[in-house]
Amino acid sequence: MELSLIIPHIEALIFASDKPLALPEIVELLNNAMGFIDDRATENQAEAAVNAIKEKYDAEFYAFGLVESGGGWQFLTKPEYHKTIAQLNGDKFLKKLSVASIETLSIIAYKQSVTKSEIEMIRGVNCDYAVQKLLEKELVIISGRKEDAVGKPLIYSTSKNFMDYFGINSADDLPKIKEILNQEIIEATKIEKEEIIETEKSEAVNEKENFETEENEVLNEGAANGLTEKY
Repeated sequence: MELSLIIPHIEALIFASDKPLALPEIVELLNNAMGFIDDRATENQAEAAVNAIKEKYDAEFYAFGLVESGGGWQFLTKPEYHKTIAQLNGDKFLKKLSVASIETLSIIAYKQSVTKSEIEMIRGVNCDYAVQKLLEKELVIISGRKEDAVGKPLIYSTSKNFMDYFGINSADDLPKIKEILNQEIIEATKIEKEEIIETEKSEAVNEKENFETEENEVLNEGAANGLTEKY
C-alpha cells in the first residue's frame, strides 16, 4: 500500500483518538477502514508513515507535534504553548499532584504491584487518601489481590494514563534509582565545592582587609610619632 495513500488516514486516526494509538492498533484500524483494497497495510508501512507525519509536525510552524508516550502515538501541544492553553481551563489545568500523592505514586511505579500496607510501611504514614486520589485520576489501577497474604489485600499498579501523564512508554523508561542517587551526589558535591570556593574567597578578602587595617594603624602610629618617611 502506498505511503501517500495511508499517511492522511493515519494522521486522521491519531488526531481523532482520545488515547495514544500503538502501531498494531493503527494497522488494524487502517485495514478495517480500507478493507475494500486488496493491498493490506503492514506495521513497517505504518511506522514509516508515522515518522513522516512526525517530521512534518516537528516544524516550528506548528504549535503541536506527534509524540510517542503512554504506549502509543498522539498529538500534543508543544511545551512553549502550555501557558497559553492553560488559560482555557485555569487552575484545573495547572493543578498538580500533592507531595503525598507523588510519594505514593513513586512507590507504586517502582514496586509495581504493591499492597496499601506495603506502601504505608515505606512511607510511615496512612496512604488511604493518596491512593484514592490516584485511583480517581486513573494514574493507578487495582491489578488484583495478593493471594498469599492474610486477607488477600488489593494490589496496585500504574495505569496507561500514568505513562501518558509522565510522557513515558513503559515502567522501564522511569529513571533508575541509582542514576537519581548518583545525580544527587554529583549535585551535592558541586554545591559543596562552590561553597568551599566562596568561603576561601571570603577568607582571602577578610585577610586582605585585616592586613590593610593593621598597615594603616602602623602608619598612623608612625605619623603621630614623627617617624613617617617622605618619598
